[in-house]
Amino acid sequence: MTYIDLRSDTLTQPTLEMREYMLRAEVGDDVYGEDPTVNRLQQKICELTGKEAALFVTSGTQANQVAINAHTRPGEEVIVERFSHIFNYEGGASGLLSGVQLHPIRGEYGVFDVDELPYLLRPTDHHYPQTRLIAIENTHNRWGGTIYPVEKIKEVSDFARANSLLMHLDGARLWNASVATGVSIAEYASCFDSVSLCFSKGLGAPVGSILAGSAEFIKRAHYYRKVYGGGMRQAGILAAGAIYALKNNVNRLAEDHRRARAIAEALNHMPGLVVDLQRTETNIILVDVALTGRSAAHVAMRLEENGVKASPMTSTVLRAVTHLHITDNDVDQVIEVVKKLIKRLER
Repeated sequence: MTYIDLRSDTLTQPTLEMREYMLRAEVGDDVYGEDPTVNRLQQKICELTGKEAALFVTSGTQANQVAINAHTRPGEEVIVERFSHIFNYEGGASGLLSGVQLHPIRGEYGVFDVDELPYLLRPTDHHYPQTRLIAIENTHNRWGGTIYPVEKIKEVSDFARANSLLMHLDGARLWNASVATGVSIAEYASCFDSVSLCFSKGLGAPVGSILAGSAEFIKRAHYYRKVYGGGMRQAGILAAGAIYALKNNVNRLAEDHRRARAIAEALNHMPGLVVDLQRTETNIILVDVALTGRSAAHVAMRLEENGVKASPMTSTVLRAVTHLHITDNDVDQVIEVVKKLIKRLER
């Protein structure tokens, strides 16, 4: 059976054109800093973010954890949103690799109130871990691809600078935020000491993320990438996929957003399904199936039997993600499959 696979935008595969572009990539030894394609990608990201330097890494998790390691010392503390990727989906790496403690704060749609931050700062006392870093995720995966408004980010950034704290942006899907709002990558990045970006989600490259910041920060990050085993040799083949994605697949993210909205609005009108449309700002749809009397896992299984794959996010919430390989025809088919399934579940 051929499936319409909405489990994640990480499922995207390089197109034939991207593969051909990668095949022609000029390569060298990146550990020596001699891969011209990697260097070209890093320079492009410096221009996009307005940062001094950048470092190509294997994954978004590696980018975030290298950043945390480069910004902190063991025993310090990092403020994160309660449902952030760093706190929930990176295997406890911050404690394991950097020896730091994460201090979670609950946000609304992933956005936390700057007025709460003073109460999270640790006193300068040997009893307490010292607050060092604030990490923000934009767009926010677990909240449903929600956008952290740039005005709110600037408030947090002003607070951080006033209190000698550093700022890191987990921008795995920052491309989506930028396309949806018209706010440039550089404007978002200006609020942060470091920013990570991913090429292997909505942009469709097979592998790779990147970290950008000051030259001194990237020098430290380079060391931690090596320590983590992330030094790659002829990595230009992978970097070429990212360069192709930057040229061809950023603006088209608006199509993913439009298709996600169409699915969300249609499902929200079906009996037993609830979609918080305020969350559907980009390419992720969260569908609450509790009123059907079935679990999200059960509904996902029944959908898969009918050719549509989605991911249970919680016991009652399904996640569906539009991406490079989802067409308008797929959207119509998904809506029809769900409509028929809901009728059967009502019996």
